[in-house]
Amino acid sequence: MRKMCVMSVAVFMSYICDAGAQRTWSLRQCVDHAVEHNLTVKQYENMVRQRQISLSTSENSRLPNLTASANESMSFGRGLTSNNTYANRNTQSTNFDLSTNVPLFTSGRITNEIKLGRLDLEASMADLDKVKDNIELQVIRAYLDAIYQKDMVKVAEEQVRLSTLQVKRVQMLYDNDMRSGADLAQIKSAKASDESSLTQQRNAYMLALLELSQLLELPTPDGMDLVTPSTDVSELSDIPLPEVVYSEAVGMKPQVMAEQMRLKSAEKGVKVARSSYFPSLYFSAGMGSSYYKTSGYDTPSFGSQMKDNFNRYMALSFSVPIFNRFATRNAVRTAKVQVNNQEIQLEETRKALYKEIQQAYYNALASKRQCESAEMSLASANESFELTRNRYENGKANATDFQEAKMSLMKAETTLLQSKYTFLFRREIINFYRRTR
Repeated sequence: MRKMCVMSVAVFMSYICDAGAQRTWSLRQCVDHAVEHNLTVKQYENMVRQRQISLSTSENSRLPNLTASANESMSFGRGLTSNNTYANRNTQSTNFDLSTNVPLFTSGRITNEIKLGRLDLEASMADLDKVKDNIELQVIRAYLDAIYQKDMVKVAEEQVRLSTLQVKRVQMLYDNDMRSGADLAQIKSAKASDESSLTQQRNAYMLALLELSQLLELPTPDGMDLVTPSTDVSELSDIPLPEVVYSEAVGMKPQVMAEQMRLKSAEKGVKVARSSYFPSLYFSAGMGSSYYKTSGYDTPSFGSQMKDNFNRYMALSFSVPIFNRFATRNAVRTAKVQVNNQEIQLEETRKALYKEIQQAYYNALASKRQCESAEMSLASANESFELTRNRYENGKANATDFQEAKMSLMKAETTLLQSKYTFLFRREIINFYRRTR
């Protein structure tokens, strides 16, 4: 038992080490891995399998069935004899039977049930694609957030580098009695603050990686590295109009296709319900034999009776519905209501899709404009910082002025990064609506 436990721990640790090994992930790799290992996706895959089994059951209902049966019975006590008197006696009987039943005509019920099952299967497969799409969007959001946090670490590291250089410079000036102790203490305090911000930013990056790794069903985010996509806004300036995106999306997005399949399935449901108005025809056949024995009487042997009592039969069963308390009529009405509900659901799905695309378009447009503004702000902040740094190094500005200029530069860099990754995400959403899985 101990040996088995040790082996289990070794296998688990090996899995952890493999998962934590250094690996660079692209966005496409993250999406594919998440879709392949996500538990919700696996649940929907099982639902698709259930639909496949249900369809197989409907298709096989056209086949003949075959039933074999055997019956053994015994009775004891008084019973009526052939002389019309009662006497105590024991009886034993054995029966064997083999029968089959074949539907010949069901007024289209089986055919429409098969078509309904195929449509339900297609709808279930579209639901599976919808779940995969939702996971893809979650991964895209988490991936870009992690990349953003990664770049913010670089910004924080640059702030620490600048603070370190200034501490060295002020320390040298202080040693030569060209700066006061207050200036040195202030710049050291600014460096300590920048180092604290860097630690916090690294923690934020690790938490972003953790969220992404959980979406990918990885045991740990250790060893993960991400490919940084291009953040050149000029390369992504073309944003198609909502009408163009919708015209492409409405014919291929799984949520619309699923509701379309369910509408067709509901229409088949009406035909299935109507089939109960019409007659049905079944063919049946069978064969069997029996053995009978009564105490006190001489009976032929088992084999002799089985041979002599062997029988065969064939039959046609024709059923005509006349009145079933309006059950069929109400079933048809219910099926028609379901068709109407499904038409409404399809229209709601289409409208929701168009609203999502509209929102994605205007969000992307706003993000693009924000990127342009942030680039101009960064240029101004960088120019202001360089001027302040020169003044500070020449003793014409104090540490507070320098720190404010540095913080303004960091804020401008942060705003630009945030706006770029926001635009990348929103642009990716528009692309998401334009492609199939």
